[in-house]
Amino acid sequence: MHPETHLALHRVRAAGLCGEADAYRLAAAARRPRDLRARLGWTLVEVGLRLAATPKRAAALPSY
Repeated sequence: MHPETHLALHRVRAAGLCGEADAYRLAAAARRPRDLRARLGWTLVEVGLRLAATPKRAAALPSY
């Protein structure tokens, strides 16, 4: 492949990736700031379920 053709293809691909990155940044900025709140809520639910579950019995160890 001719070097100039390779560079032209590279520039087109790089411009496309920059466009995708800009679109992602705009979409991420428009998201609601509920991510931390949702993660904290589900973490509290998980902790509550672990506390409410019946405790596992420890295996009896032989005495020596």
